[in-house]
Amino acid sequence: MGGVIGSNPILGTTFLTPQVHEKPEEKSAAPAPTELEKLRHSCAHVMAQAVQELFPGTKITIGPAIENGFYYDFDSKHPFTPEDLKAIEKRMRQIAEGNHAFSGVEISYEESRAYWEKRGETYKVEILDGLKGQRVTHYTHDTFTDLCRGGHSDNTKAIRHFKLLSVAGAYWRGNEKNPMLQRIYGTAFPTKVELDDYLKQLEEAKKRDHRKLGVELDLFSVHEESGAGLIHWHPKGATVRYQVELFVRELMEKAGYSYVVTPHINSEKLYEVSGHLENYSQLMYAPMEIEGNPYRVKPMNCPNHILIFKSGLHSYRELPIRYAEFGTVYRFERSGVLSGLFRVRGFTQDDAHIFCRADQVKDEVKALIGLISAVHGACGFTELQFFLSTRPAERVGEDLLWDKAETALTEALKELNIPYEVDPGAGAFYGPKIDVLVKDAIGRSWQLSTVQLDFNLPMRFDVKYRNSEGGSDYAVMIHRALTGSLERFMGVLIEHFGGAFPTWLAPVQAQVITVSEDSAAYGEKVLERLRAAGLRVDSDLGPDKLGGKIRDASKQKIPYLLILGAKEAEAGTVSVRVRGGVEKQGVSLDGFLESVRKEIAERSQTLTA
Repeated sequence: MGGVIGSNPILGTTFLTPQVHEKPEEKSAAPAPTELEKLRHSCAHVMAQAVQELFPGTKITIGPAIENGFYYDFDSKHPFTPEDLKAIEKRMRQIAEGNHAFSGVEISYEESRAYWEKRGETYKVEILDGLKGQRVTHYTHDTFTDLCRGGHSDNTKAIRHFKLLSVAGAYWRGNEKNPMLQRIYGTAFPTKVELDDYLKQLEEAKKRDHRKLGVELDLFSVHEESGAGLIHWHPKGATVRYQVELFVRELMEKAGYSYVVTPHINSEKLYEVSGHLENYSQLMYAPMEIEGNPYRVKPMNCPNHILIFKSGLHSYRELPIRYAEFGTVYRFERSGVLSGLFRVRGFTQDDAHIFCRADQVKDEVKALIGLISAVHGACGFTELQFFLSTRPAERVGEDLLWDKAETALTEALKELNIPYEVDPGAGAFYGPKIDVLVKDAIGRSWQLSTVQLDFNLPMRFDVKYRNSEGGSDYAVMIHRALTGSLERFMGVLIEHFGGAFPTWLAPVQAQVITVSEDSAAYGEKVLERLRAAGLRVDSDLGPDKLGGKIRDASKQKIPYLLILGAKEAEAGTVSVRVRGGVEKQGVSLDGFLESVRKEIAERSQTLTA
């Protein structure tokens, strides 16, 4: 999602601008594919031809363009290997050089079904059976034909700069009860420079993979005995997560939020009222029975916060009332889509709900955008993209309320001079939202923060306050998450920094290392001073060689190594080795402490001591 770069003098944040839309619109027909999407979809077709030629008997399914490339799912008795990908890629280049035109023809359902039945393509037949009575299109290039809606380059000669990347398992139609297929992923770009840049980014992403770093840095683990998608935080990982939580709590308390704690399970009746059973049940776990009544583990915190608000009477003078919670929720995700910290089954939501009057909505939304900017800025994310996600097809409430909510969010963004793009139909079932994406250190975008405006749940739960005339009005509810899921946020944070956290976040901020055992007594004194000053420290005062100690500590990406020998012990100083290799000798311990404590207090992204 490229675009121009702008800045906002109020928030001091850089915003990436994909495209500005003046008003939210209902989602209607799918947008026409871009030239890049056409190129990638064409690559998928050429890849399918190559696979069937090289591996006879392979059945084809679907092959769409995706955000960063394309894939095609195959049913083949042959397990594809990295060497096979090279062979497929070579054959693809030969096909592309043939300069074959992509041509489409519209035919009846019956003609198409007969065509695919004759060829034994059972997956295509199954797709067609969902299109009975409709006319469909077949697209052909060279000797290959596919059942396809279209969206191709004019000619295979456009397919020049591409790469096959990997093979993964994928259940047919995402259902584990269906056959397991082999999915080949690839990418394609109009130019070699773009392809090379993307491949370099992929190599850098492999180095930063949070699953790999999670093991190497002893941050977290997942255990088969406990279950897939359930994260166990180790002391070091929990320390980083706790520092993020402390920072968010500090901001929230200054902004007038009160922290609450709510149960992990609720009566199913609560989700009947909220609409989750009707609109969200596919992501909820099956009920458990308690004394004959059905209960559910909670997928969201909002109904519980509503109950807290309703436990007392509130005047218009008290509003807005802001409840925040680091609430753990549980959502059903199929095993095939689980991915480290990015896609899990149980996670802690950095959640808050604001109950306010209609005339307070815009100010609250603008304040939330400021908080979002502050949180991401402190964590090293300075480029933000804003998306206005509008009403989905499946929703609750009257269109008049949706109009009002979408207008309020639009006006808040405009008043802050924030460019945004509309994401039609991507709102929550109870209200539209502003979604915020951040750019990480290697240019990838991640959706983390959200601000959702809700006129509907207050009505479903009869959430009212006493107005200035002695009557009652429905409160407006704003759902917000600054970091979103702490699990996902931590995964992004690990990859953004490549595990080399700034000092304020680092699980170990400094390590004391002695040149020899002769300096161990001085090392103990330095260690005691650092701990008394509030630093998170470790030590290696044993007999091992200095080079080995430094290498071991460097692998843990510790910001500062304090190296102590006889000279330092005699002078009462330390040698400071800054992460990255720079070393400063003869540094006073007081001077080091003053510098590093200031760095931590300011939540600096730079090592300054």
